[in-house]
Amino acid sequence: MKIKNVEIQNFRKLKSCRIEFNDKQTLLVGANNSGKTSAMDALILFFKKSRQKEITLTDFTLSTWGDVDAIGEAWLGCSEDQSPDFKIDQWRSLLPTIDIWIEITEEEVHYVSHLIPSLSWTGGVLGVRLVFEPKEVHIESIELLYKSFIKAFSSAKDTRADAEGQGKKTPENLWPKSLVEFLKKGSNLQKFFSVNSYLLDPDKVIVSTGGGAQPQILSEKSIPLGPDPFKGLFKVNIINAHRGFSDSKSLTSSDFGRVSSLSTQLSRYYEDHLDPSEMPDIEDLEALHAIEEAQNKFDEKLKDSFSAPLKELENLGYPGFTDPKIKIATSVDPLSCLSHEAAVQYMVSDSKVGQDSLSLPERYNGLGYQNLVSMAFKLIRFRDEWMRKGKAGMKQEAIDSILEPLHLVLVEEPEAHLHAQVQQVFIKKAYNILRNHTNLQDSVKLSTQMVVSTHSSHIAHEIDFSCLRYFKRNTFGNGDIPYSTVVNLSNIFGTDKKTEMFASRYLKTTHCDLFFADAAILVEGAAEKMLVPYFIKKNYGKLDHLYITLLEINGSHAHRLRPLIESLGLITLIISDIDAVKKEPASQGKKATTEKVLPEKAKDYFSSNSTLTKWLPKLETIDELMEVETKQDNECLTYVVYQVAVP
Repeated sequence: MKIKNVEIQNFRKLKSCRIEFNDKQTLLVGANNSGKTSAMDALILFFKKSRQKEITLTDFTLSTWGDVDAIGEAWLGCSEDQSPDFKIDQWRSLLPTIDIWIEITEEEVHYVSHLIPSLSWTGGVLGVRLVFEPKEVHIESIELLYKSFIKAFSSAKDTRADAEGQGKKTPENLWPKSLVEFLKKGSNLQKFFSVNSYLLDPDKVIVSTGGGAQPQILSEKSIPLGPDPFKGLFKVNIINAHRGFSDSKSLTSSDFGRVSSLSTQLSRYYEDHLDPSEMPDIEDLEALHAIEEAQNKFDEKLKDSFSAPLKELENLGYPGFTDPKIKIATSVDPLSCLSHEAAVQYMVSDSKVGQDSLSLPERYNGLGYQNLVSMAFKLIRFRDEWMRKGKAGMKQEAIDSILEPLHLVLVEEPEAHLHAQVQQVFIKKAYNILRNHTNLQDSVKLSTQMVVSTHSSHIAHEIDFSCLRYFKRNTFGNGDIPYSTVVNLSNIFGTDKKTEMFASRYLKTTHCDLFFADAAILVEGAAEKMLVPYFIKKNYGKLDHLYITLLEINGSHAHRLRPLIESLGLITLIISDIDAVKKEPASQGKKATTEKVLPEKAKDYFSSNSTLTKWLPKLETIDELMEVETKQDNECLTYVVYQVAVP
């Protein structure tokens, strides 16, 4: 079982996008504010039932707010003899939604019997829609929303009228002025809305081009599924972007409890998987005996140490004949021994003859190593929880002891606090850690999929091109409200494997900066790469504040990146040589030859630069190239410059 793709609609910048999942690792890349975090948050908020109550109106795509207000205005415009529209249809196209499509094999049908859409389904993919909408009984929930909104709006209107009648000034923003304002305040949205799930029809899937999505339209009569359609199917774990690490000098003891330290994780791992006092078996007897022996010896020592002070109390008349006597007893709890900040220490130097080893608490280790170790151990814990390792499996009820066939791990921005080499180590090893279990290594029945969002070109450098999903920024027709679509980089070169190989190898040498830039400049060589940044800083201050990547690619080869650049929708400037050549045709047994020459007009010279002849401006002769005015594509995203005649 694997997630094939998800389609997200009306969630923040993701008006309608399709994200195809790789079988193992999927990497979400893109420039700042392109929608990567929106996608991760959508997956987290919808997949984790405990997080669904965190959805707010600001999670609705901004372009839908006007339509929500239009519903409120229609309600306010109803006269007493008119019936407001309480149908769900007017809401469906405005609500945050995620469609999950999963691939199922014949051996896994028993897991998904409740998700099969019809008796005619013969296998393949199954779809489920999770939508944040008016609660299960739609008409009743919408009617309650209507009554609450009208009551609040009428109250504000009456207050304003009373104030004006008494000559008092009222606040201009007296709440609520609209339905959007009403839903934004407090718990109003959660009071009337919740996440419902519906079956989708695999025969009605429409795969749109351009990274968008064309979701199915649900019938008014569609019946919601149970509260958690993926229970028993998915095990979902999350590593959030902000993990709370800070410099050791500013870290107080009160702050330490909030840090995702290794000692905290070890303590939790011990409690879940190793604690010998929980459901002890034969292998735990030795540990329990050692704990009991340590506790008895400590009790004897305390009894002896406190005998004198307790004797002094007796001289004060306590305890009397009928008073209870004082007894000192201890409780040796291994779990509490792992719950303090010095439980985990790093060895600074090994012990030598006559000397103890030197060590420091983990908070004094570098932030990068703290983060790496913490994330790696989280992955280990996620895997062992899924596998019900140790005590975790013994604590499960019979119905919960069945392993979910799919483990989905979501990792946000693992590069935080990690320098380049450590980032690369983490992304190369993370998936292997999640599969490092005897029941997983060769298993085809138990699948692991990891989705990572990142701003790091070093992480993108280590991942296969087919795993990258690029978030492309767009704007609506009026240019006011931005939205994003998703480009699957596994198929942008089509069948041209030679070009794909060149592009992927080249981008690995440049650390994939293209995927995180606002714009790109492709230059001829090292000289341009040194001079262009200077020209920008000296003469174009606005450009100097943007994220522009300079790629030294030799202008004649820039055309090989054309499919990638056009798919990314990246504003690109190509600075190239005109590469004038003189062609000598074959004659008297001599082969045709070309000779490099200085560019001149009226000499019947040609350009040998493939970028100029095949991409822009698609002209071959030097005369044409010298005279052409249009040097950009139709969408004005790519522009080329080269030598021209000096007046």
